[in-house]
Amino acid sequence: MVDPFLCTWELSDSKNFDDSMKLIGVSFATRQVASMTKPTTIIKKNGDIITLKTQSTFKNKEVSFKLGMEFDETTADDKQVKSIVTLDGGKLKTLVPELSDGKLILTLTQGTEVYTGTYEKEVSPACAVTDCSSATL
Repeated sequence: MVDPFLCTWELSDSKNFDDSMKLIGVSFATRQVASMTKPTTIIKKNGDIITLKTQSTFKNKEVSFKLGMEFDETTADDKQVKSIVTLDGGKLKTLVPELSDGKLILTLTQGTEVYTGTYEKEVSPACAVTDCSSATL
């Protein structure tokens, strides 16, 4: 169920972000700037299309996809990659969002590297749900 995720989220904590960027070949300078940003992620759904929009002072990015379908994606340093996001055991494979204690936890696995970003819900009437205490996409 996607509904609990449909909201605006602000990054509050980040783990292994630099390592995950190194793994996909992001330059040192870009990693340094990116690691200092506190992005906002907006998650929306239109039919069966999920859209993740990330906004920061460094760069804005938007990606839309259907589960299980390959799509083109542009990395933070403008590299073109192919991605597939699938639902596996109630979690998205590749990018795993979950709600814990009212916070959005995004886990991205690339090979053996795991990046975890913790986002706090922005208080806004635009959020689709009021109870975000615990859920899995």
